[in-house]
Amino acid sequence: MRRKLTEDERRLWAGATRSVQPLRPGRERTSAGASQPLRGGEGLAPSPPREASRPARPGPMAAPAFAPLPRREKQRLARGLSAIEARLDLHGMTQTQAHAALLRFVQRAQAQEARFVLVITGTGTRGSLGERGVLRRQVPLWFELPEFRRYVLGFESAHVGHGGEGALYVRIRRGKRFEG
Repeated sequence: MRRKLTEDERRLWAGATRSVQPLRPGRERTSAGASQPLRGGEGLAPSPPREASRPARPGPMAAPAFAPLPRREKQRLARGLSAIEARLDLHGMTQTQAHAALLRFVQRAQAQEARFVLVITGTGTRGSLGERGVLRRQVPLWFELPEFRRYVLGFESAHVGHGGEGALYVRIRRGKRFEG
């Protein structure tokens, strides 16, 4: 069961969607849980329930899902009982440099049949705009991209001995490559 939005969340959503134009003119929607339409129009009537249909199957281009790192395997990595076969330190790199280096790194790791690698992002330092840990935030987002999904099976924050929140254990897919 879904939770109801708070009044603050409704206001935030209304503000965020205020400038959004509908893809098809004349089809205006109301915000979730709001009592009146966002654009002053009538909003859409609820669509009739769909006929029994098959669940959507991922096509040949769909990215495979991430497999969570098993708890025991993470413990083995943290204790040094499972080998970390390669390491990449992204300290001091720009986002563009880090993205390219990370992609080359996971490609090479898969070609060398590595199972687990360590990617060190660092926790970040305060930049001129007060941002902290740009690479720390970006690397997990990059792993979601199709160009990385064919190489990365899953990832988790590393144990404090390997860098903690500033590093990731990355599980590499086997050599059979995903096409997508």
